Amino acid sequence: QVQLVESGGGLVQAGGSLRLSCAASGSIFSFNKMGWYRQAPGKQRELVASITSDGMINYADSVKGRFTISRLNFKDTMYLQMNSLKPEDTAVYSCNGVYVSGRELWGQGTQVTVSS
Repeated sequence: QVQLVESGGGLVQAGGSLRLSCAASGSIFSFNKMGWYRQAPGKQRELVASITSDGMINYADSVKGRFTISRLNFKDTMYLQMNSLKPEDTAVYSCNGVYVSGRELWGQGTQVTVSS
């Protein structure tokens, strides 16, 4: 059973940057799609960015131009580079992998806190 583990979260001032990593205990090559989601207190979980196995990328409007998603299959890792962070980006960020079968895996999440 492949597991996903996020890292890279923390406390940063508004305008700062963080890079999140999602490391898999096995190959991510089998994931048809991977993505980053976030959930702020009292809010529903939302998609931040996703990337398919053939490189198609999708961003939430709120992060376009500031966040960059990437995946390195040879490292079995997905990244989320977050620049120009805003207080409203504060949330628990989780990574997700979806197999062709539709089965999904989730990481445990990492906290990102942006102070004003």
